[in-house]
Amino acid sequence: MLSLSMGMRQSLGLFVAPASRELGIGTADFAFAIAVQNIVWGLAQPLVGALADSLGCRAVMLAGAVLYGAGLLWTMQATGVFGITMGSGVLVGMALACTAAGLAMSVTARAVPAGSRSLALGVVSALGSIGTFVAAPLAQGLIVRDGWQAGLGGFVALAAVMIPAAFVAGNVDRLPAEAAGMQARTMREVVGAAARSRRYLVMSGAFFVCGLQLVFLTTHLPTYLAICGLDPMLSAKAIAVLGGFNVVGSWLFGWLGGRYPKHILLGLIYLLRSAFIAIYFALPATEASTLLFAAAIGLLWLGVIPLVNGLVAETFGVHFMATLAGIAFLSHQLGSFVGAWGGGLVLDMLGSYQRAWQFGVAVGLAAGVVQIAAGGAARNRLEARAT
Repeated sequence: MLSLSMGMRQSLGLFVAPASRELGIGTADFAFAIAVQNIVWGLAQPLVGALADSLGCRAVMLAGAVLYGAGLLWTMQATGVFGITMGSGVLVGMALACTAAGLAMSVTARAVPAGSRSLALGVVSALGSIGTFVAAPLAQGLIVRDGWQAGLGGFVALAAVMIPAAFVAGNVDRLPAEAAGMQARTMREVVGAAARSRRYLVMSGAFFVCGLQLVFLTTHLPTYLAICGLDPMLSAKAIAVLGGFNVVGSWLFGWLGGRYPKHILLGLIYLLRSAFIAIYFALPATEASTLLFAAAIGLLWLGVIPLVNGLVAETFGVHFMATLAGIAFLSHQLGSFVGAWGGGLVLDMLGSYQRAWQFGVAVGLAAGVVQIAAGGAARNRLEARAT
């Protein structure tokens, strides 16, 4: 479920140029729809997490798979900005809250013992990247041969496969979520503790930058490569390479998170990612440099997921993990909104992505430093009790 959900989401940038050209809309208009998707996803995630924690994961995930298909069908029938925004923006954004990392990580954390949790989160996050190998080449091939609507039709078929996957994953509802002592704490108590936790607040704030950088790349890299006059298939190749190396990176950081401080690993990811973005955009783009960049970024792509969810679980337990991870994820999606729409605005206004990537690098470096310096275990009594 996670693999297909994220694979399609990370491949939507392939539709920006052909759909915008055929519908007569600007790059910023389609980018705005993807920005809306990310903000809807972020706003819905805490509510979806609370529903899953209270009512069970299965019903929520099944509803998300159906919503995903509905959003793609609406986008296929779009004749302008409204249809693109409602389909790929609102409906797909709501679907991602139900089918992507938020609930997948909660399901994983409940299904394994605490000693294996970080590695298990990394493994699931890694396997969640395999969908990119399917979604990106499928979409690009159908777009080139039959048009962008055909590419979305292929995605509708993939969304249908998520339904049985969500049903099976929902078996976790039968498992006890937490030890009895932690179950006695109410959602209000746990959320209140998180709101006063420096560790949680720093992690959530840095998560904003993660969303900004990643969604800027998935949304605008295909357009950037087209501006550079490179082969359109290079975009699909880059996304596939990114997904492949993300399998290794997610597993690696899940494994490392079980052995080293998670807040330092998170900070290093933000610093390294910013450095690679600066180097790539400062040099002339070629096929070799693009694929090398995709490999480097892929190693750092979703390695944050096991680390962030691991921090939440080890600090507050797993009973309300979907809720707390969902609140942190809202910050991530606010950054995603800025990365998607802001990149389109910069391109339309200045004719270049230069200022956009420079801003992304600057805030990424700042986030990495703050995460390492201030994101460690707190020393106050409230957080000690929460842990």
